[in-house]
Order: sequence, then C-alpha cells, then structure tokens
Amino acid sequence: MTSSSAVYSALAPYGWDDDWADAFALYAAEGLLPGRVVRVDRGQCDVVTAGGTVRADTAFVTPHDPLRVVCTGDWVAVEAGGNPRYVRAYLPRRTAFVRSTSSKRSDGQILAANVEHAVVAVSLAVELDLGRVERFLALAWESGAQPVVVLTKADLVTDPVTLAHLVQDVENTAPGVPVLGVSAHSGDGLDVLRALVGDGTSVLLGQSGAGKSTLANALIGADVMDVRAARDVDGKGRHTTTTRNLLALPGGGVLIDTPGLRGVGLYDAGSGVGQVFAEIEELAERCRFHDCAHESEPGCAVRSAVDGGDLPVRRLESYRKLLRENQWIVAKTDARLRAEIRRDFKRRGAEGRAAMQAKQGRWA
Repeated sequence: MTSSSAVYSALAPYGWDDDWADAFALYAAEGLLPGRVVRVDRGQCDVVTAGGTVRADTAFVTPHDPLRVVCTGDWVAVEAGGNPRYVRAYLPRRTAFVRSTSSKRSDGQILAANVEHAVVAVSLAVELDLGRVERFLALAWESGAQPVVVLTKADLVTDPVTLAHLVQDVENTAPGVPVLGVSAHSGDGLDVLRALVGDGTSVLLGQSGAGKSTLANALIGADVMDVRAARDVDGKGRHTTTTRNLLALPGGGVLIDTPGLRGVGLYDAGSGVGQVFAEIEELAERCRFHDCAHESEPGCAVRSAVDGGDLPVRRLESYRKLLRENQWIVAKTDARLRAEIRRDFKRRGAEGRAAMQAKQGRWA
C-alpha cells in the first residue's frame, strides 16, 4: 500500500490537499487508490496516481444522469490492480463547469470539475463578440470558479491605445473579472497570467481559433498541444484539441485544456447571468414593480438608465436574451416554472390586446 506521504508527494502538483485526503478516507480503508482524472474518452479515463498514470474503465460510475459521469478534473477512487481496472467512485466536486448540449433534450454536459479559475480565451484576430464573452462568463460564474478573460493574439493589435480600448470594452462587459491582453508569440502578458493560474486548477475555454492550444503550450513551456493556423477569412480554426486534458504546470498550478466550443448553451445558470449583469440586477431592485420586465413599465429604473445613457442598450438586450434562454432550459425540467411562463405569456398577451383596443378606441 502506498504511504500517505508518498501520495501527497506525487499528487500535490495536481491539487491534492488535506481536504481531499479526508474525503478519500473511506475509500482508502477499502484498499482503493486516489487519483485525478487527466483525460476521458470512450468510457475510459487516464488517472494520475501516486504510482503513475493508469488507464481505468468508468463503467461503475456511468449513471443515466450526464452530469454525474466521470470527467476531467475529478478526484476518483480507482482499483489498485486488475485487467481491466475500474474507477469505483469520484469524490464530491467543489466546482463543475456545465453547459447545455446541442441535443433537442438540452441535457447538461459537464466539461471540467474542481476548477478554481475559468480562463476564457478571446481572439483579437477577429472583431470582439461581447455577447459571447458574457455567455462564457455566465457559465463560469455559475460553475463556482473565478472567471478570467484573456484577449489572445494581442500582438496583432499594434497600437497600444487601441489595445487599451479593447481591454476596457471587455472590462465594462465583465464586472469583477480580470481582463488580460496576452500574446503567446511575443510573451506579453504571460507572466501575469502564469501568476494567476499558478495557484489551483484552471480550465481554458473558448472558440476554435481563439489560440487556446498555443496559450497552453506557452504556459507549459513545451509544445504538448497540437496547433493549427486559424482561417484568415474569419479567424476560426479546426478542433486541434479533441479531448479535455489536465496538465500540471511547471511553475505550479494545473491547467485543463478543452476543445473549441462552437455552441455555448446555458444550463441552469441564473445566478451566473445575475453576476455578469450585476449592474442591471442592482438597478432592477429600484424598479417600482418587483416583476418589472424593463420594457415599458412606469417607474422602471433599468429603462431610465438606458434612456439616460448610463446603461448601453446592447447590454440590456444581451441580459434579456440570456435570461430567456436560461428560463427555457430550466422550464424543460420544471413543470411549475413552465406553468408560470405560460401564465405570464397569457397575461402579457391580454395586456397587449387591451392596449391595442384602447388605441383603436381613441382612433375611432
């Protein structure tokens, strides 16, 4: 049996600590080994243990709920031997990054577990899509991780004033979130990012072509991730990373690289949306009506902020869009919420018809 000191020595670079050891005590008594999942594919996973990396089957912990499958970043209890050897359980997750799948059922898909920082990579080779940044941030906040936005390929913006304005635009979109301009090519900004991800586990997220794999290689100090050039026409790239890979960084910390995400659907991320649009939620508390939709209601503090130029219209429209999307996802599994949405829809329809009839009466 591997001693506890050997386990700490081998697994500490991957995030093992006293709390994980306490959570694992029950499984240790059963002769199982602790390890962290560094890669998952086709019902099997690679697990780093005190004795090295082993291949294990996840059949014993693959329930019907897609949010309870083993994923990259999980701490697991794995058999000491056997052919095949199996993962018997995973430890309760501290955080979990979840998105909605593109299937008609809109199931949740867990992308990474036990993450302290969610690093959202946004390429400066193409025009900034602030709405997509807000979408990533909503999922990141909901996961329990601290979001960070990294504007990659900053060397392509040769004017420092222009770069500063781009950073400011994203900062205004991401209250409470660090925003870094980084170039893996020139090295600018990498030291700040290394210091930030050097403590705990970070997951690297973004679209194909955002430069995630290049950034991962720069942080690791070696070409461990495949890199391909993005298309000149739209800045998009092919999926060079096809699985989620967990890697220990040489200066400390752990990095999970992920495939480029074309679809970033919300999944029960109401509190995350609220944190992204914290200024709108604060304004909404001053509205006359507690259920104000911020459209044409009297005494709406949000509309007043828009009319006064203090709140951009784009920001309010993005807030509404993400709220509607999240409400629709949640309603698919919540019968009471579906009924409330139908009642609200009927009420608004009746109000609209009444207003139209009143106008017609005035015109008659």
